[in-house]
Amino acid sequence: MTDLPPRSRGVIALLEENCTSCMLCARECPDWCIFIDSHKETVEPPGGGRPRQVNVLDRFAIDFALCMYCGICVEVCPFDALFWSPEFEYGEYDIDLMTHEKERLEDWTYTVLPPPALEEGAEPAEEQAS
Repeated sequence: MTDLPPRSRGVIALLEENCTSCMLCARECPDWCIFIDSHKETVEPPGGGRPRQVNVLDRFAIDFALCMYCGICVEVCPFDALFWSPEFEYGEYDIDLMTHEKERLEDWTYTVLPPPALEEGAEPAEEQAS
């Protein structure tokens, strides 16, 4: 694999365990290429307490035939569930296969590179400073 520029964009990867089905990425997408389905389940907290409802992700799909790779979905995700993967060779001969479901998007997560090191003289974010 050739070395890609640090800001290159390949495919969007999903870290399913971080996704809360908030729909923010789908609402902000200018191409409407993100499809999310979820349902609510009641969960009993360990150790007692009131049961609470959580969203359970049923479907998360991105149609890369429509996607313009703007990165808005990655930027607006408040739970760090979407990432840029450096993989760019995922072309298909059938346009219907360009819609990647959550299982395939999660496979791309294993190719996501760690964030670059801070530049010299830069201060770490407050959450990292503690």
